[in-house]
Amino acid sequence: MKYVVVSGGVVSGLGKGVTASSIGLILKSCGFRVTAIKIDPYLNIDAGTMSPIEHGEVYVLDDGGEVDLDLGNYERFMDIKLTRENNITTGKVYKHVLEKERRGDYLGKTVQVVPHITDAIQEWIERAAKIPVDGQSGPADVCVIELGGTIGDIESMPFIEALGQFSYRVGSENFCLIHVSLVPVLNVKTKPTQHSVKDLRGLGLSPNILACRSTKPLEDNVKAKLSQFCQVPMENIVTLYDCPNIWHIPLLLKEQKAHEAILRVLNLTGIAKEPALEEWSLMARMSDKLHVPVRIAVVGKYTELLDSYLSIHKALLHASVARRKKLVIDWIPASDLEQGAKKENPDAYKAAWKLLKGADGILVPGGFGNRGVQGKILAAKHARENKVPYLGICLGMQLAVVEYARNVLGLPDANSAELDPNTKNPCVIFMPEGSTTHMGGTMRLGSRRTYFQSKDSKSAKLYGNRSFVDERHRHRYEVNPAMVPRFESSGLTFPGKDETGQRMEIVELPNHPFYVGAQFHPEYKSRPGKPSPLFLGLIGAASGELDNVLQQSCQESVVSRPHSNGKLERLYWKGAAKKPVSVVYSVCDRVCS
Repeated sequence: MKYVVVSGGVVSGLGKGVTASSIGLILKSCGFRVTAIKIDPYLNIDAGTMSPIEHGEVYVLDDGGEVDLDLGNYERFMDIKLTRENNITTGKVYKHVLEKERRGDYLGKTVQVVPHITDAIQEWIERAAKIPVDGQSGPADVCVIELGGTIGDIESMPFIEALGQFSYRVGSENFCLIHVSLVPVLNVKTKPTQHSVKDLRGLGLSPNILACRSTKPLEDNVKAKLSQFCQVPMENIVTLYDCPNIWHIPLLLKEQKAHEAILRVLNLTGIAKEPALEEWSLMARMSDKLHVPVRIAVVGKYTELLDSYLSIHKALLHASVARRKKLVIDWIPASDLEQGAKKENPDAYKAAWKLLKGADGILVPGGFGNRGVQGKILAAKHARENKVPYLGICLGMQLAVVEYARNVLGLPDANSAELDPNTKNPCVIFMPEGSTTHMGGTMRLGSRRTYFQSKDSKSAKLYGNRSFVDERHRHRYEVNPAMVPRFESSGLTFPGKDETGQRMEIVELPNHPFYVGAQFHPEYKSRPGKPSPLFLGLIGAASGELDNVLQQSCQESVVSRPHSNGKLERLYWKGAAKKPVSVVYSVCDRVCS
């Protein structure tokens, strides 16, 4: 097993996650099987109980792990399925060690950071690195490890010590350290990076490669200075300068031959293929050229930090690029749509409603708590009454049901038991298997199966008329099955249910251009080049192209390869027989179409 560690210096927020994801992608394009690990130095067991406003979104994995959002970047870039073991936190490590101590596993020894915590970290890395994440059997060839935080943070010290020991254990030919650091454009100062590398060396780690974040490419004289003072070969210094979108980062690494530097360090040069990033390059370039806008209003609770809805943003982007549209997102604080805002902050109220009414489509994401709920209900009502394409996710689906009950069924007090435990008309109820005493890891989490009840619904067609689909969940409440017959008799349908038929997974309004809600989170499985079907439906409907989307019976495969005539070939599976159909196109055709 080869290990590539990505650390960060000077300041936080430099893009270590995107850098690690890009490194994983480019190594995968060289023909290697790749996995990834994120180390988070915080004491939380996982990200499940952390505020999205403070930490960004909670990303959910197939196995139900609630993890850092960077694992979402890894999955999207590398097209892999990670596990909860691939996210290491200080809380997890200390819990593991303390449980061993309570069992007496240390035979009466004094339990210390060194060697017990550092040994546990190394064992965890080796164990997690061997878990297959690409659908194949056996461990990957390379494991990319991102060390969260900034060099010098006290929380990171045990991990840095463990990684120093780990590099000695596995050998220099199996360990490559890439240090991401800031080079301010103001007079192109290299001192911050020099000091960061000095601190790193003082902690027992020496970088093999420097990835310098800057607003523009670094001149050779700057690289020469960094090489001299940081003792890194000049050819191992790359610049991650500002790009139109993050899909260009792997291309920057390739252009600057970063993969060759990594392969040299890991002694993989002789067996690596030339990076095959044609499809990725086409996608990045095409994204820059899109000019026909599609405007989506995202009505949420955590809009002050856009990382709170990172997967939502990416899924919308994947779908809009697939439909050749330029995505414009209007982030609307849900509370600004409410009557209280009309009195307390009329300017914000007016601006929020202007954005909502000008949107081509409306999306209400998941969330918890009462704040902004009435604004989300008003957004669903506006979409339903004015035939505006609507996608509700988790709470966004539940509130669409509540709105329908209030304004169509004539139950003005209808509500979710989460928001009003005493409501006489609970449209949404607490799941019987949920916990009322513990918050972390007690929801309905991870991949669950949804069975389509018929092939006539828009959602079933978007998923290719499959009989079922597996999507990821994160919720404690669900639509009240006792009220479903009343909803269905009034025109609201539930075309997707769980295996029991008692848990509503998808809701639709058939007489609406596109009014869909999903109890699951389709954004977590959306990928560049393979957008989530429900997001594709929303963008298609918002663009006036839903019929085209639904009528496309061809399902894209993951197979894309160079053709003998110098163009590119992609395979599609067409019709009920699922016979492969080859489509050959040129790079120019794809980018300009």
